[in-house]
Amino acid sequence: MEVFQSWLSDSCNNSILSKYPSLSSSPATSTSQETHGTPTLCEDTSFNSLESGYSHNNNYEYPIQNPPLSHFCIGFLKTVTPQICCLAVQNTTLYAATIKEINVFDLITFSRVDTFGSGSGMVKSITFSGKNIFTAHQDCKIRVWQRVIKKSLNKHKHQLISTLPTFKDRLSKCLLAKNYVQIRRHKQKLWIEHADAVSGLAINSDVGLMYSVSWDKSLKIWQLSSDYNIRCLESIKAHTDAVNAVAVNPVDMTIYTGSADGHIKAWRSSSDNRKKHKLLTTLAKHDSSVNALALNKDRSVLFSGGGDKLILVWEKVENEKDYEMYVSCCLKGHEGAILCLVHVNGVLISGSSDRTVRIWKYGKRFAGVCLGVLRGHCKPVKSLVAVCYGDLDDSMSVLSGSLDGEIRAWKVLISDDSD
Repeated sequence: MEVFQSWLSDSCNNSILSKYPSLSSSPATSTSQETHGTPTLCEDTSFNSLESGYSHNNNYEYPIQNPPLSHFCIGFLKTVTPQICCLAVQNTTLYAATIKEINVFDLITFSRVDTFGSGSGMVKSITFSGKNIFTAHQDCKIRVWQRVIKKSLNKHKHQLISTLPTFKDRLSKCLLAKNYVQIRRHKQKLWIEHADAVSGLAINSDVGLMYSVSWDKSLKIWQLSSDYNIRCLESIKAHTDAVNAVAVNPVDMTIYTGSADGHIKAWRSSSDNRKKHKLLTTLAKHDSSVNALALNKDRSVLFSGGGDKLILVWEKVENEKDYEMYVSCCLKGHEGAILCLVHVNGVLISGSSDRTVRIWKYGKRFAGVCLGVLRGHCKPVKSLVAVCYGDLDDSMSVLSGSLDGEIRAWKVLISDDSD
C-alpha cells in the first residue's frame, strides 16, 4: 500500500527515527510554478493596507535576527489512492486521508497498520476526543470511529461508531416543520444537518463541545457524550460563502471561522447559555478566501492563511471593552494560496499551492521571518502536522501531505535559545 524510501543512510535514519515522537501537533487545507525566490519579511509598518481602524503602535524596536535552521527530508510515504487531503496525529499514530480512504501509519516504524473509511467520501478534517476519532466528509456527514482490538487478527482495527447527526437526533426533529431550513429553491433539510461538504472540525474538551464548519456557510455546535448520543445544539449562518476553517480558543471560549468570503469571524457563547453563540467581531483584511487558521500555544495570537498568498498575524487589542483584533504582521513569501497552517514550539509552519512548506518565526525577537523553505512536492501541499521530540524546543519533525499522494517527513532543527 505504501512505499517508504530513505533519503539518508540507514544509520542516520535509525538514529533519527528511534527518537520519534511525543506529540505536539495540529491538523488543520490550483497549482502554480515552484518558486526559488528568497524568503521575505513584511513588518506591519510596510503593509499599511492591512492596518485596522484601531490606533496602535507596531513599530518593533528590537533587531530582527535569523536563528540558524537546518532541515532535511527523512523519507516519504506513498499511498495507492491519490491526493492526501488531510493529516492528523494522535500519540505515535499518523492518520492520512486520501480521496477514497484513511490510511493509518505507525510513526515509529513508518509501517501502515490499518486502512478504513473506504466508501465514506473524501475526508476534509480529522480530530480526536478521548477514544473517539471524528472525521468530516465531503458527503455532508461527520463520522465517529474507535480503535478496537480484533483478536482473530491480533491487531487494532478502526470501527464506525456513529454518523452525525445521529438517527435518534434526526428522528426527534423531523416531525416539526420549524426544524427544517431552505437550502435550495425546492429543497429543505433539518437545521442539524450540513447541506454541503463539512470542511473543518475543532473540539473544546474542557466543555465537551465540538464545532463543525461547512461549505454550506454554517457553523454548528455539537454536545459530545460518552454514550455516543452526540447531538447538535446550535446552527449559525456564519458567512456569505463557504467556510473553510475553524479554530477554538479553550481559554476564553472564542471560536474563529475563516471563509471564502475573505472574512474571519470570532464567536463566543453567553456565559449562562452554551447554545447561543454571538458574533464578537469580523476581521476583513484578506483580499481573497481564508483557507487556514492556527493559534499559538497560549492562544493569544491568531494566524490566518489566504488565497492572496499572505499569512496575517492577528493580536487582540488590550484594555478594550469590545473584542477587537488588529494585524500586527504580514508574512510574505509563498507564491501560491496558503492551504494549511500549524503552530508548534514557537514556530509557524505553512503549506501552499506553490508546492512548498515554509517555517516562520514570530515573536519578540523574530517579528515575522521565514527561517527556511522545504521543497520536493510535485503538487500543492494540502495538510501539515508537526511532531516534537519531548522537551527539546529546537527539534521537530514535520509531515506534509500533498495532492501528489505523497507524505514527506522532514527533520527540522532550530538553534534559538530565546522565544
